[in-house]
Amino acid sequence: MAELILGQVLRYEGNPMEEGADAARHSARGGVLVEGGLIRAVGEADDLRRAHPQARVTDCGTHLLSAGFVDAHAHYPQTAIIASWGKRLIDWLNAYTFPEEMRFSDPAHAAEIAGRYFDLTLSNGTTTVCSYCTIHPESVEAFFAEARARGLRAFAGKTCMDRDTAPEGLRDSAQSAHDDSKRLLERWHGVDRLSYVITPRFSPTSTPEQLAALGALWAENPSCLMQTHLSEQTDEIAWVKSLYPQARDYLDTYEAHGLLGPGALFGHAIHLEPRERDRLKEVDASLIHCPTSNTFIGSGLFDMDGLSREGHRIGLATDTGGGSSFSMLRTMAAAYEVAQLRHRALHPAELWWLATQGSARALRAGDRIGNLAPGMEADIIAVDLASTPAIAQRAGRAGDLWEALFPTIMMGDDRAVAAVWAGGRRLEQPA
Repeated sequence: MAELILGQVLRYEGNPMEEGADAARHSARGGVLVEGGLIRAVGEADDLRRAHPQARVTDCGTHLLSAGFVDAHAHYPQTAIIASWGKRLIDWLNAYTFPEEMRFSDPAHAAEIAGRYFDLTLSNGTTTVCSYCTIHPESVEAFFAEARARGLRAFAGKTCMDRDTAPEGLRDSAQSAHDDSKRLLERWHGVDRLSYVITPRFSPTSTPEQLAALGALWAENPSCLMQTHLSEQTDEIAWVKSLYPQARDYLDTYEAHGLLGPGALFGHAIHLEPRERDRLKEVDASLIHCPTSNTFIGSGLFDMDGLSREGHRIGLATDTGGGSSFSMLRTMAAAYEVAQLRHRALHPAELWWLATQGSARALRAGDRIGNLAPGMEADIIAVDLASTPAIAQRAGRAGDLWEALFPTIMMGDDRAVAAVWAGGRRLEQPA
């Protein structure tokens, strides 16, 4: 039976980073018709009621209906170590990340954390995640099994590391990385709403042989995405240069091994050389902005204004657990603050687009998720724009949608997420 969800409606007919806020469309009393897991119609509430009198009606009042948030870069195995104190990237990996990731050889632990992770992300309105797992196939199995059970569109892959810069308990080999990834890919890629992502952690923890093996696997499976890290911190870049002395720059360590092209997702991309910016734009790779992580670990300030003006494909992400929140609202707030430090005031329409359609486009899934339009998958959230007294009093003075929405972007949390639908099915909110 069709369901007609009523409320305020926010959707996009273009890219506000390029076209301005007029690319967004807002209906103060609109609706979304859902049937068979897909959005069948979007329009004014009264028109949809007349056209579909048999549909079951869910009236969300003045809540804002939007596409669910899309988190384009996360590490679900780091769920339990989020908000760990006081380290730069390399020390942070050694002190917190690697010891925690060693635990994921245990299927029971992997399953427990996967369940907790999706409870947390869904409670914050995130309906799609692209996650790194660990070197253990068990971590991938747990993530995909949990996502499938909840009917989510999800992206993930086995993290690959074979260089002695990673601890012994977290190293595979060039051959096993290829073979494990291929086996997992064949098992999960394209099953229901799941997509496998080829995942070298980053150049410092992979040998050239492993990068080449994964590049070959990607060439054999071009429908997959490839995710890794790029130019997150200046000391990381110096480390890469010492390990790859023949490379022209950090990006070249991937490019030389077949790991640059459409469908490549590069997390962070803060300290890019001019050649790197040109090549990334030329091949239409995706850059994933992780603002809470970049400030929490002291990495630097992403050049949102310059890169968007150049026409780069940009997504937004929590980067949990280096990022300090599971919330894409908090991530939007951090993106606003980082851009302000680089003298660019991102409009609320741009911030919301980055967290929905922008991230979906970065994942090459913008035709399926990240917007409210006929034919799109019905991943929908209802957002309370007066979820706390502080937000309510500010929104009460709003003269338009953007003034009403911006306080929720800057101060909102999981209390703002009133309801979540994934694939057209309303999910019970975790207590």
